[in-house]
Parts: sequence; C-alpha cells; structure tokens
Amino acid sequence: MKFLLSLAIALSSTVVFSQAGPIDFEPTGYGANWAWTTFENGNNPSVQMVANPSASGINVSSTVCKFTALVNGAPWAGFESVHGQGIGVFNLTAANCQIKVMVYKSVISPVGLKFATPSGASSGQILVSNTLVNQWEELTFDFTNVLSNPTSIGIDQIIFFPDFAQRSDNNVCYLDNIKFSNQDGSQNAAPMGPAPTPNYPAAAVISLFSNPYVNVPVDTWQAPWSQAQLTDLQIQGNDTKRYSSMNFAGIETLGGNQLDLSDMTHLRLDYWTANMDPFKVKLVDFGANGQYAGGDDSESELSFQPIAQTWNTLEIPLSQFSNLNSLSHFSQLILSGEPVGTGVVFIDNVLFFDENLTHTTVHEAQLMEVYPSPFDEVLHIKSQENISAVVIQNILGQHLMTLSFEQNEVEIPTSHLPYGMYVVQVHTQNGGLQQVKILKK
Repeated sequence: MKFLLSLAIALSSTVVFSQAGPIDFEPTGYGANWAWTTFENGNNPSVQMVANPSASGINVSSTVCKFTALVNGAPWAGFESVHGQGIGVFNLTAANCQIKVMVYKSVISPVGLKFATPSGASSGQILVSNTLVNQWEELTFDFTNVLSNPTSIGIDQIIFFPDFAQRSDNNVCYLDNIKFSNQDGSQNAAPMGPAPTPNYPAAAVISLFSNPYVNVPVDTWQAPWSQAQLTDLQIQGNDTKRYSSMNFAGIETLGGNQLDLSDMTHLRLDYWTANMDPFKVKLVDFGANGQYAGGDDSESELSFQPIAQTWNTLEIPLSQFSNLNSLSHFSQLILSGEPVGTGVVFIDNVLFFDENLTHTTVHEAQLMEVYPSPFDEVLHIKSQENISAVVIQNILGQHLMTLSFEQNEVEIPTSHLPYGMYVVQVHTQNGGLQQVKILKK
C-alpha cells in the first residue's frame, strides 16, 4: 500500500520538510491524483496521465505524465501543482537539491523546473535541454546555488516547463519519475502493516524467520562481509527485519547449523521496499564437505522486479535455482539489489516448505488462482479480492509487461510471448497480498 510519507524535521518552529517523492504518476503513487494547472498554453487541458509511450530503456513504468505544448502557446508554457497540495511543504537543502526528471520528447529543447513558496516567490527556474528524441532520458536540475535564498525555505509548489522554446508545431512531452536526490522519501518509508501471514502446515516448513513457526538456528542475519545495516523491529507486533544502506546482506547457517533442504520444494520470502529494483535472492550450498571454497560449492541467484511500497510475497520453486548442485548443505541466503548503497528493504517470513504437504494454503486455494500451467495464448487469474496489477517477467528477471486492473477475474493475452519460463506477479488492491508464480509456456 502506498501512502503519503510525511517526514517532519525540526528545521524551524514553522517549517516542515514533507516533500513527496519520487513523483512517479502511477495511480497508487505520487502525482497522478494531484491537481495540476496549465498556464500560458492556449486552451490545452492541464496534463494527462497516460500509458508509457515507450516502456523500455531506463523507464519501464506503466504510467507517465503527458503535456502538449501548443504552437500558439507561450515559450514558457507549462504546468504546476496547487500550493500546499501533493508536494507538501519542504526546504531545499544540500541533501535534496539535485532533482532528476525523466523526459521523452520528439524535439530537442530546454526543459524548465522551479519551485515556489505560498506567497508565489520563486526559486528561479533552471533550464536543462534534452539531448535525445523519442527515447527516455534523465535530466538533472541542480539548485545548489539557491540554497541560501529565502525562496528555498517553505516551498509548497513545483512548476514544470516541458518545452521552453518558440514552436512551429504542437510538441508532445512526457515526464516521469521526478526524484529529489537521495531524499525522495524512499529511504524513510516503511510498511503500514505487517507482512501476510503464511498458512502452511508446520510439518511442511523449515523456517528461518517467521512468527507462526518455530525457527531453526541461524548463525547470523548480517554476516561480517555484508554491506548493509540491519535493524530488528516489530510492525504491529510482528517481528520484521530492515536492511538499509543496502548493497548485499548475507544470512548464514554455517557449522552445525547447515540445513538439509533436500525435501523442500519452495522458498517463501516476504519483502517490502520503496526504492529497490531489482531485488535479488541467492542461495548457496557448501557441498558435502560443508566448507566454503571446498571444491563442491554451488550457488544460484534469481532477480525480481518489486511493486514498490507493498508487501511482495515470493513462493519460488527451488528448482528455479538452476545452478545449485544440491541443497543438502544449505549455508547462505544472500539478498541484494539496486540502488547500491542506498537501498532499503523489509524482510519477513523467510522459510522453506514442501509443496507436496500443503495444497490448501491461503494464497493458492482460498484467495487466488493462476492458470493454466503451462499456459499458451491466454493466462487466467481469479482472486477473491480485486486485482490491481499483474507483472510478467522472464526467468532472468527482465520486465516484459505490467497491466493494471480493478476486477477480481482477468484474462491476459500471452500469444506474443515466446515459449519458456515466466515469473507472474499478481497484486491485489488492498496492498496486503502478492502472489508470485513461476509458470511455463
């Protein structure tokens, strides 16, 4: 579930830092539902939230912002948020003054950005020209030189000039993913509720970390070679782990705690992140001698594209870790992803289960069906709750499509997909459930 992050910092007795970001224009994110006003642009409507014209390269998001700069409009035609709404109230500081904006345009021309205070006083616009046409490009607007100005205090409005130039034609401009340096809110965001509760029979489970089960011994959740910070916390009474400053985190069951997982069929893991994409899971087995680099080690890693700010539930067949020679001496679970060094992820319900002993779990029998498997021209999904999104990736974790819905039964045309293995992620509108299936076509 996405929510408006309000991070209050005592910058003064009246000024609050509360900028919302990244502005991604997704229906459940920031920007799409804000009130935007168009200025100096003839009779053009404000702005539109539309499908990504080219979901490729650096931007594969579903929804973007579209602005049409009219030929009879002013060179400085643009659009702006309503004072005090959406963007909140914040100060420009050294931590958030470099704003990154993705643009997709058919012409090369300056893109302008500025901020304003409630009185209308402006930070002054910064112009940065795109250098590419008909493909996504990320521009950086550096407001370092205005940090000492009074207009950098108490900002409550953001203003864009997508095509700051004289025009001989109507020019369509797309904007997306506006980020405020590392202070986009994502590193401070947190789940509003705990992860979904697993409902597998205890006899079918080997649990490393999950409140409903008796957990086996784990040597460490932050191996000395990890590049991440670990915090143990509770969310509504449910034990949860938070990794921040994330590059990779090692979870080890070494020595006498090595696990024999040869009877297990699946890895279950719940994770929540606001800024990591992709999220990677690696399993490592030290082989019969139980020693690192003993000559019979094997490891395998899978990559996943999360839906931000909702609990993502992975139920991964262990057979998909194709480079593992064995799981009878399981020794390490390694979590990683991007952005390197600033990623934050919450973890719960790290366990292995035997699918042969559980066929009536909450996820598979009561709440959701994903069929057929193998599938061919159409994939069917039924859920007791309304489906909000379906994400399909190939087995390498490469994004293929994201579809949005508001119904509990959907059919997805898949005739264009080549034969192979696919990761299908299904999200429901309450944000509390994600079903992940690895299916064959």
